Amino acid sequence: MAFTQELQVILFKPQGSIDLEGGKALSEQMAGVVPQAYQLWVIDLAEVNFMDSSGLVPLVKGLKAARQSGCRLVLCNVQAPVRLILELTQLDTVFEIFHTYQDIFTTVKDNSLVLAD
Repeated sequence: MAFTQELQVILFKPQGSIDLEGGKALSEQMAGVVPQAYQLWVIDLAEVNFMDSSGLVPLVKGLKAARQSGCRLVLCNVQAPVRLILELTQLDTVFEIFHTYQDIFTTVKDNSLVLAD
């Protein structure tokens, strides 16, 4: 008998700016999700055109919460201004960043997270 843990995807799609106000909104959304092992948290930044240092706080807190609960948090569709902030703070080396949402599922790096057929 084979056992496969199905991966549950939680998608966050912030819009506009992730500054103090936008960061609070993202934090509230993420706090509303009860993290469970084998969840994949995806933050799709396709519609985010600006992020400042206060916008980094919910991302880092979310990553910490996800890791403590056995989840995986990834970013995708990162626009150039946001990527610049991540690079300047060297958080681009901390977060898993994918070009597109689809790329996440074609490049599963963590063998403990198995996509069910």
